[in-house]
Amino acid sequence: MTVILETKDVHLAYGQKEALHGIDLSFADNSITALIGPSGCGKSTFLRCLNRMNDLIPDTTITGSFQFHQQDIYAPTTNLVELRKKIGMVFQQPNPFPFSVYDNVTYGLKLTGQTDRRFLDEQVERALKQAAVWNEVKDDLDKNAMSFSGGQQQRICIARLLAVQPDIILLDEPTSALDPISSAQIESTLMTLKKDYCIIIVTHNLQQASRIADQTAFMLNGDLIEFDLTSKMFTQPAQQATSDYLNGKFG
Repeated sequence: MTVILETKDVHLAYGQKEALHGIDLSFADNSITALIGPSGCGKSTFLRCLNRMNDLIPDTTITGSFQFHQQDIYAPTTNLVELRKKIGMVFQQPNPFPFSVYDNVTYGLKLTGQTDRRFLDEQVERALKQAAVWNEVKDDLDKNAMSFSGGQQQRICIARLLAVQPDIILLDEPTSALDPISSAQIESTLMTLKKDYCIIIVTHNLQQASRIADQTAFMLNGDLIEFDLTSKMFTQPAQQATSDYLNGKFG
């Protein structure tokens, strides 16, 4: 596996309060990495650093190294639109735009000036198939994306991201608002997608992490406690705090 994103000594502070204390992590292509830990441990904050979503929060200071394909994400010359195309994000609540499925999936492509209808049609079909929702929406592409079920909406959002062909998919608790059947469909979709992408998922669901993640990072109070193969961490954690968390003693 090829490492395509690496962070070193990442610190983040909101005003005077430091929320991340020197995080070193690396993420490989064709793999799923889960970020786990109790609420408020910094996992979502760290995830948002990876495509500079924290830039939108006032009085935020971020230091450390973020190398994406050996380029500095935080360099002054970084084009944020291009960065967020290459490192896309799916949020906790499904957030399709209030227009048709077709216009949702082509949104990013049209932003880049793409107008060729045949090309757009091909990309809509490809992205919806990759997101495992094509068969459910193919006859309703003109229907408002918000009229579908929560699980379908979330997969439409994944398709919207896939349409612009990212390298990395960030997911912030993408199944926490969904029922078990929809959650299982999303998990199955992610397992298929990892053949083509680097996937980083924040999840509070330990069973989910154990099912789908190749590597897992355990965070606590803004520190990275442990990072290892999921199979190893869940059976032989190196740190007592990891063991206690996995065994439900806190969190």
